Amino acid sequence: MKKDFSCFMKHLTEFKGENTFNPWNDTNPDYEVADAVSIRRNNLKDYFSRRLGKAKILLIAEACGYQGGQFSGIAMTCERMILNFHPAVNSEMILGRMGRRTSRTDSPFITKTTQMEKGFNEPTDSVVWKACLEAGLGPDEFILWNIFPFHPYKKGNLLTNRTPTDEELSIGLSYTKELMKIAGSLPIFAIGRKSETTLTNAGFTVTGLRHPANGGANIFRAQLREAMK
Repeated sequence: MKKDFSCFMKHLTEFKGENTFNPWNDTNPDYEVADAVSIRRNNLKDYFSRRLGKAKILLIAEACGYQGGQFSGIAMTCERMILNFHPAVNSEMILGRMGRRTSRTDSPFITKTTQMEKGFNEPTDSVVWKACLEAGLGPDEFILWNIFPFHPYKKGNLLTNRTPTDEELSIGLSYTKELMKIAGSLPIFAIGRKSETTLTNAGFTVTGLRHPANGGANIFRAQLREAMK
């Protein structure tokens, strides 16, 4: 298992793409601390070490976002959670230890006071984590991932999100398949149409869930709760 994960981690770090940020290989000193890449690699390693062999379900969304996985290194998980500034999710649940931020507290490009003081917060991450816990899952009993595990951004602005292209989704699917082999046979929940379509077209049986964004949070919660009964 450790050897398989090491290979998986190596493959993740090797990816490079245009207008795409790889949290486990790329860094930008305008926004991040000097050892950001190392912190995020350790975060991902500790996140999976607590879940592989224990998880009951795999939830797969679309792509890493700048307010979430770009800085934390973990899908659908924001800095504020691993820094214990989140009201419902803390670092012990995620990592089994106190987390470290990778965004700079003194970056001239991070202008919101709460982001400077407490790190980035992603609303969708909050909805997903809370819904899983409210559905009766323990923190280690679900794995969060993205079909395209890297952060696609709009040209020239790292602190933006864009929809991954079909080619990027296809590339991302190869990493997802590799993760599935490591995680074992788990029920797959696809969050959003892009994830659901990509996975079903590849032959996987999935339970489709409404994406929490754009007014979909309550529907997502209800669908997950019903599916877990």
